[in-house]
Amino acid sequence: MTLVPTDPVALSQALIRCESVTPDEAGALTLLQNVLEPAGFTCHRLVFSEPGTPDVDNLYARLGTGRPHLSFAGHTDVVPVGNEAAWTVPPFAGEVRDGILYGRGAVDMKGCIAAFVAASMKYIHHYNGLPRGSLSFIITGDEEGPSINGTMKILDWLKARDEVIDACLVGEPSNPNALGDEIRIGRRGSLNVDLTVHGIQGHSAYPQIADNPVPKLARIIDRLSTTKLDDGTENFQPSNLQVTVISVPNTATNVIPGRAIAKLNIRYNDGWTRPSIEEWVRKTAASAASEVDAKYDLAFSGTGDVFLTKPGPLVSTLKDAVKSVTGRTPALTTGGGTSDARFIKDICPVVEFGLVNKTIHQVDERTSVADLETLTEIYGRFISDFFRNG
Repeated sequence: MTLVPTDPVALSQALIRCESVTPDEAGALTLLQNVLEPAGFTCHRLVFSEPGTPDVDNLYARLGTGRPHLSFAGHTDVVPVGNEAAWTVPPFAGEVRDGILYGRGAVDMKGCIAAFVAASMKYIHHYNGLPRGSLSFIITGDEEGPSINGTMKILDWLKARDEVIDACLVGEPSNPNALGDEIRIGRRGSLNVDLTVHGIQGHSAYPQIADNPVPKLARIIDRLSTTKLDDGTENFQPSNLQVTVISVPNTATNVIPGRAIAKLNIRYNDGWTRPSIEEWVRKTAASAASEVDAKYDLAFSGTGDVFLTKPGPLVSTLKDAVKSVTGRTPALTTGGGTSDARFIKDICPVVEFGLVNKTIHQVDERTSVADLETLTEIYGRFISDFFRNG
């Protein structure tokens, strides 16, 4: 059966049927390449490697050489299905039942990719090519994984080639309830903290010759987790710190452990920078530790700094496109977790808009056929307005 590249439902189904659980490509990128090349796109398959991480296959496709250059970004990798027996439909069958498309990746984010590819194809077919500028796709297989061998390295590759992108739309599912609810124009930063408190192992009957690190760890994490970071800013919700792991490597109830470990995650707004939030952790931990004479270590890692795409031509073009199709005026928000927009913001203005995200990563992940078609119409209006006004 011939795949119609302007049909977002058929494209979504075909992509879902590729079992591309991170980091496997499973034919999803090949499918897109086979759709895009006949339309004139130059496609590059980019396999990136890093010690200790799986190799990842990525796709960059571009039509045109001029400016303005509009890019759509997304990922074909998906999370595992979880308990397959709990699904009411096979997770990789791409079935449509009563107007609802089911499957892993239907929303996050194969359906969104299908919509922006279909919208682009309709635009290209209407004009028999691009009237002006360039249109490209950045598609990774490493968004749900470590995010090391994906979008970040594609952008480095583009920079080495002196390719400039003027604006990017990431098709992450951004709407909480209905298409047109929200456009994401930024994200909070994310900082991971590893806290280890060191003690002296000993018999629980002789605490005077041991040093129990567990109460000391509890004091430090209590101080960190109960101290208010801020009240939020104009564009961002309040920063928050969550204790996600507490671990004591000890299995004997009559042994005082030699160390205790906690892991924390901080989502911080634009009132902070990565260095300033790290310094706050150091000072707060030191204050609490001094009260209980705790010896401890801190280690930090981050998955993205805070960013904001301020209202301007890109935001207004997308906002107008959403309103013209849905009748809704989308809110401009900065909530949620992280996405590959955290890398793209370093090279050009970036916004996020996609399907309704209620079922992402869940059993029976799904979207309505009507939403897929409406999203395609929104993307099509956005492309047309971008190239007309850009």
